[in-house]
Amino acid sequence: MNRMLSLNVSRAFLALLTVAAMSLTALPLLAQDSEPQVAEVTQVDLNSADAETLATVMKGVGISKARAIVSYRTQYGPFASLDELTEVKGIGVSILERNRDRLVLR
Repeated sequence: MNRMLSLNVSRAFLALLTVAAMSLTALPLLAQDSEPQVAEVTQVDLNSADAETLATVMKGVGISKARAIVSYRTQYGPFASLDELTEVKGIGVSILERNRDRLVLR
């Protein structure tokens, strides 16, 4: 009787382990079914944003460069193109390219 009970417990334990193992192998499949997450890029209007906003949104641009952008815009008027941003002291082509998708002109 004890041997039969022990055999039933062993079978139940093996069945439980099998179900647990099968559940774990299904996890990667469940993860593949979900939609890929795409990070949204915040866009800012180069002709109206203040220095704090520019410094927050633009990569590689701190408050000093952001103030230089606003100062240039105040002195020369609105930017006619994003490429004109490279005329601002401290803003080179690499900074422009890193931020091109974050900037708009309105």
